[in-house]
Amino acid sequence: MITPLIKKFEWFVHLSDEDRRLLRAMASGGVQHALPGEDIVREGDHPVFVYLVLDGWAHRYKVLEDGRRQIISFFLPGDLCDLNIFLLKEMDHSIGALTSLSYLRVTRQVMDTLVEFSPRIRSALWWDTLVSAAIQREWTVNLGQRSAIERVSHLICELFIRTRMVGLGDDQTFPFPVIQADLAEATGMTTVHVNRVLQELRSRNLILFRRKRLRILDVEGLTRLALFNDNYLHLGREGAHMDADDRSAVGTG
Repeated sequence: MITPLIKKFEWFVHLSDEDRRLLRAMASGGVQHALPGEDIVREGDHPVFVYLVLDGWAHRYKVLEDGRRQIISFFLPGDLCDLNIFLLKEMDHSIGALTSLSYLRVTRQVMDTLVEFSPRIRSALWWDTLVSAAIQREWTVNLGQRSAIERVSHLICELFIRTRMVGLGDDQTFPFPVIQADLAEATGMTTVHVNRVLQELRSRNLILFRRKRLRILDVEGLTRLALFNDNYLHLGREGAHMDADDRSAVGTG
């Protein structure tokens, strides 16, 4: 169940068997489920848990008083939602299921245990927090500077890499349950404009949709069109100096 999180953390540092055991122990509280469109936490709620996505996709969003909605981020398997949420008195955004969702509700005590007993997990959690902040910065640039076709292409490139990080998809194809209305709310566009952009990408033989999966027909071409640079995802194993040797690190924390 925790495999996507472990795969993602190991883009930063090689974990020991004991590290993996600690992470798998997070599931002791039981798996929760949500239906598409169902909120797992709402704006104004008192935050009690960190949410870990196990299967399916979720999204963070804000709703204005007149009903307009902005999707602020997508959560994929292996993603932790709001790692330091315990510091706040109330949620300032909502998190909802984009698809059928399986997730864990992780208590503060569990998070404290992970941080206390494993320096590698502690560093991986910090890395994850920094990457999440970097993604938000890139989304800001997307909304403020990129053209419509660049915005959509950039988001596709990002989600392509993030799904591959956790073992989903292959060199060209990956799950893509995001509908056009979701893309519009994530890119600050209308649904009609998103539809036109997707048609343009298809006409250029860059992408192909089939059964909630997206195939990038020309990865290099789409990357170039999007002005996409994956440096903000920090996949260069920055924590390699902390790598565990599985033959000797078990039980050492």
